[in-house]
Amino acid sequence: MDNKFETAGKEVLVEIVKLAQKRGMRGTKGGWKEFLSIYDKKFGVSLSDPARRTVDVLVAFLNTFSEKDDLQFFDKVMQCHFNRNDAEKFKKKSADGETPEQKLVRTTVEHPLYPSSYSFPSYEEGWLITKRSKKSKSMKSTTMIAVDCEMVLCEDGTEALVKVCVVDRNLEVKLNELVKPNKAVADYRTEITGVSAEDLEGVACSLTYIQKSIKNMLRYGTILVGHSLNNDLQALKLDHARVIDTSFVFKYGDGSSLRRPSLSDLCKSVLGYELRKKGTPHNCLDDACAAMKLVLAKIEGGVDNVIIPMVHKDVPEVEMAKLLLHRIPTSVPREELHKVVPGDFTIEIKGDKKAGGNKYTVVAVFKNQQEANQAFEDIEGNEEKDSSGRPQKLTTFQLSTGTGSLYVRKMAQDVRIVSKKRPLQDEDTLVKSKKKSKTQTDSDQCDSHVKEIERLKQELSQRDQEISNLNKIIAALARKQGL
Repeated sequence: MDNKFETAGKEVLVEIVKLAQKRGMRGTKGGWKEFLSIYDKKFGVSLSDPARRTVDVLVAFLNTFSEKDDLQFFDKVMQCHFNRNDAEKFKKKSADGETPEQKLVRTTVEHPLYPSSYSFPSYEEGWLITKRSKKSKSMKSTTMIAVDCEMVLCEDGTEALVKVCVVDRNLEVKLNELVKPNKAVADYRTEITGVSAEDLEGVACSLTYIQKSIKNMLRYGTILVGHSLNNDLQALKLDHARVIDTSFVFKYGDGSSLRRPSLSDLCKSVLGYELRKKGTPHNCLDDACAAMKLVLAKIEGGVDNVIIPMVHKDVPEVEMAKLLLHRIPTSVPREELHKVVPGDFTIEIKGDKKAGGNKYTVVAVFKNQQEANQAFEDIEGNEEKDSSGRPQKLTTFQLSTGTGSLYVRKMAQDVRIVSKKRPLQDEDTLVKSKKKSKTQTDSDQCDSHVKEIERLKQELSQRDQEISNLNKIIAALARKQGL
């Protein structure tokens, strides 16, 4: 491990030391600050920021650890960094001579949302990292498998894997298992997952077994395919570098790369079939096959010019009378939210605030859509769009509990409604009105063009005068120097 530390970059070493501090890890010379007081008599703990220390000091501290669990943790952190660095190097390499499969891997890695979506805490306990092979053959492998997962909501507020399916390039099933969650389940989300508590009776398959099974399939540079694959990898607690995400490969017709098309929309537009009927649960096997079919369609060509239309899904009127309040600090009591968001509303709980983590989510329910829209308008903060194009604002606040911030989001995209009604006019009046409007528009345009021409003439005259003055100065300086 000593040699690994010495060859690692300072950025990696700084992160490892900070994580060691956060976890309260202690080597043979104690924690980070205790080590500094012994190792550096001159500055000691007065210079405790790892980023301000030299590589030699950081390496010396990390070399005081000898416990197997500590060293395994450090190794995982370094592997995470190596994978990220390889991804960055890969983006800089020439795409010449790449296979169609590798080009889709590149498209995924180069997507603007890739860094935030695929930066996993894979150094944490329970995560499995597939190491990148240094052999060039593995990087040229065209072997692919597609995965899809279903997750349940646990009592601690986290999600747990409950079902997983894997298919190969020929759509042959390689894995199709129900998984026993390792935590108490709060909501099986049966209407989405299709899984109930009764379905899991007698199920013994664990996340660890699934991880090992998929890892064996990912040897020798195999590419992992999926739709919004980062969510599946998060559920699997699996960090794999060579991926194709179909939500990154295909784009909506407006060219936006920040809005991910749904798997259902892609199946309709690209593959020409309906993935599932409205209201029916997800089917892991169908979704995994759909993701693989989309990749194969892209590889085989003929779908590059397919336009994925933006679909504005109908949102029930009762939902339009709500605003989603998310990323609320757990230090903020729910009743205090009335001081942050204006208007008369009740609070609908989304999960358990005490379930873990330092943020929680609620829904503000207003009497009608107009009141919800007005409250959103009255909230201070810059309006932006979430990944689905829904308006939201980041607002800051000052309460008795301190200063904080949270996001307030509408339940659907804004759709401009243009009235189709117009006052009744006879044909004669309508024609005259159009002619008058056209004549007025042409006249206004002519006036505008004349004014622009006059402005440009004046500007050109000023420039000519400036050039003339500069020529006179140059001539005077030349005479003065006897040139």
